[in-house]
Amino acid sequence: MMYWQEEIETLPTPKLHELQLKRLLKSVQRAAMSPYYKKVFAENNLSVDSIKSLEDLRKFPMTTKEDMRNNYPYGLLTCSTDDIVRMHCTSGTTGNPVAVLYNRHDLDSWVNLVARSMFSVGTRNTDIFQNSSGYGLFTGGLGFQYGAEKVGCMTIPAGAGNSRRQIKLMRDFGTTTMHAVPSYLGRLRAVFDDLGLTPQKDTKLKRLFIGAEPHSEETRKRIEEMYGCPAYNSFGMTEMNGPGVAFECKEEKGMHMWEDCYLMEIVNPQTLEPVPDGEMGELVLTTLDREALPLIRYRTRDLTRIIPGPCACGRTSRRIDRFQGRSDDMFIMKGCNVFPIQIERVLMRLPELGSDYLITLGRDNGADYMLIQAELKTDAFTDNYTKLNALCKRIAADIRDEIQVTPKVELVDKGSLPKSDGKAVRVKEMRHL
Repeated sequence: MMYWQEEIETLPTPKLHELQLKRLLKSVQRAAMSPYYKKVFAENNLSVDSIKSLEDLRKFPMTTKEDMRNNYPYGLLTCSTDDIVRMHCTSGTTGNPVAVLYNRHDLDSWVNLVARSMFSVGTRNTDIFQNSSGYGLFTGGLGFQYGAEKVGCMTIPAGAGNSRRQIKLMRDFGTTTMHAVPSYLGRLRAVFDDLGLTPQKDTKLKRLFIGAEPHSEETRKRIEEMYGCPAYNSFGMTEMNGPGVAFECKEEKGMHMWEDCYLMEIVNPQTLEPVPDGEMGELVLTTLDREALPLIRYRTRDLTRIIPGPCACGRTSRRIDRFQGRSDDMFIMKGCNVFPIQIERVLMRLPELGSDYLITLGRDNGADYMLIQAELKTDAFTDNYTKLNALCKRIAADIRDEIQVTPKVELVDKGSLPKSDGKAVRVKEMRHL
């Protein structure tokens, strides 16, 4: 059996649209019970009666992260706090975080989607699942934890960091499935090397789940080479519950959006008008199966496209492509729009480089500059200045071809860049200090 919920996952498109419309009406009606949406709907003369088809959703204004912060903590809540069983929030360090509140139905729905995602790539109750994601307010830890338990896996809630212990747990208990942020897997492989071990020979790993930070296809391929098993792309965000919003199947040709629970639009980030399937734009999502805190037309800021055509796996939910970055991650350098993932793609193609890098944006005598520091692999030619200089020039030229800006390039020793147990910090903005 390849489906967790075959009837839902293979639902013919007309039937799926019927289900979406039914759930959309319920979500809009529910949202109107919150102080925030009650005011927004009244100001725009909108209600559930404004919706006769899925296309009518475009009549409604979009919701932003700022709206959620401004209405923290309970402004979007549709029920009594007595009904809330959990909250999660983002890790912002200044101002209000973005908080999401869950009743029992919401948790059950979320856990089911994570289980569906894991099952779609072969995870079964015979697997041993190790979660190296952070627990607590971050959704990645508990989201995958409960999803794996619903599948029936033996679970190891290892948490983030402590790489030697991670490896010991993997070897002692026979971990077959692991969840981690991409940047951490590069550092973990270095510890394998330090111990004289390889994941291919010294573990039972069959699959990896990667997500939580934007990463290129080149990074995914590098991870698969390092660990000798597939690495499946996962998309989730706190505002939409957490992990399990969209997930790759075994085809590895885009992430299936679970459209029974999320209504998606791809819009031009500037005009907010819809773009055709296949064209890059910003992902906008509406929750269809959340009660305590439904969101209507939420701007994710993530840039992707809908992949046209059916998937060979037989699932009828549409697929979105790997994210090309976030509209709010973009920075401008010498008049050019630059996304960090463009630079990552160049760096990850070079076998001499490790997995970590840092982009520093600075200003010198009134002129902007970009410094890219990239870690060398342990066995790279660190003592040959001529080859190192040639590699720096090659990196600078390749990046110039990609983004039309020539950076400064500095090659550094393995392990010398700052590390984080959570999401990697890839850009350091120093121009406005």
